[in-house]
Amino acid sequence: MSARKRILLLGSTGTIGGATLTALRQAGHDVTCLTRPKPDTPGTKSADQSADLAADQSADLAADLTDPAQIARAVHSQPFDAILSCLASRSGTPRDARAIDRDAHLSVLRAAQSAGISQFVLLSAICVQKPELAFQHAKLDFESALVASGLTYSIVRPTAYFKSLSGQVDRLRAGKPFLLFGNGTETACKPISDGDLARYLTGCLTDPARHNAVLPIGGPGPALTPRAMGEALFAALGLPPSFRHVPLGLMTGIITALDIAGLVSPALRDKAQLARIGRYYARESMLVWDAQNRRYDADATPETGTETLFAFYDALAQGKVTLERGDHAVF
Repeated sequence: MSARKRILLLGSTGTIGGATLTALRQAGHDVTCLTRPKPDTPGTKSADQSADLAADQSADLAADLTDPAQIARAVHSQPFDAILSCLASRSGTPRDARAIDRDAHLSVLRAAQSAGISQFVLLSAICVQKPELAFQHAKLDFESALVASGLTYSIVRPTAYFKSLSGQVDRLRAGKPFLLFGNGTETACKPISDGDLARYLTGCLTDPARHNAVLPIGGPGPALTPRAMGEALFAALGLPPSFRHVPLGLMTGIITALDIAGLVSPALRDKAQLARIGRYYARESMLVWDAQNRRYDADATPETGTETLFAFYDALAQGKVTLERGDHAVF
């Protein structure tokens, strides 16, 4: 059987999705991207224009991801062997999480089942191991549906991304201290690059060992604490280390105030949810959770790839890479 597959890719406009698109094409797969509609965008076709798409494997399909009928037309528009989803809610607020992390994915899954698509690779998140936030519960809801679907599945739960660990670079360049929650050594992760994660996701399509499995994955290691990341970022920028410790209780106070204000302001209610996300990541390690011993286990967290966070910091300091901040930006 040929390893070349016809892939429908979701989330290709994000940083991980874009890297995955590149990795899929480098692996020789035929890729069609399902994206949100962009009016008057050349080369972006509706799901009803499937005749043209059959001859143009680089073309995009456009669909309103909150509309199950549009999603179904897209999935049925041409034969696909597998779906690979890097799609995620942009903000993580309850409304956004339900609409994208759960409901949009459920619509795609139902369409895949009816179209006879046999494989689904899902980019999830390692933080769903200890769920308390809306987007985590939404992701778990869909993970459960995928496992029960009868499709060959791979659920990939990566640790922290390089971009999410680089948000304080402008603070440091401005002469400000690196902010640490607590003492800066209570949490850790094995950062993974966009490229290494994209290649791992692509490998899930053809590696039987990754089929019908939930797959936590980190970068090449070792596990790094926020303190170690701050020291490395100062070194890359050629600046003397300077840290400011922020008590987690301060974030809890901010959340309480926003919750009260959110009773009359939906915008502040959403800010409270974003603050909860920030507090969660400040408090929890992004490593495999050992439920029996109630601890995070760096040794049990698998590693992949060759690209390191510290090399990324060097490239960032030299202007070789740039950051695009998103809705989850904390600093």
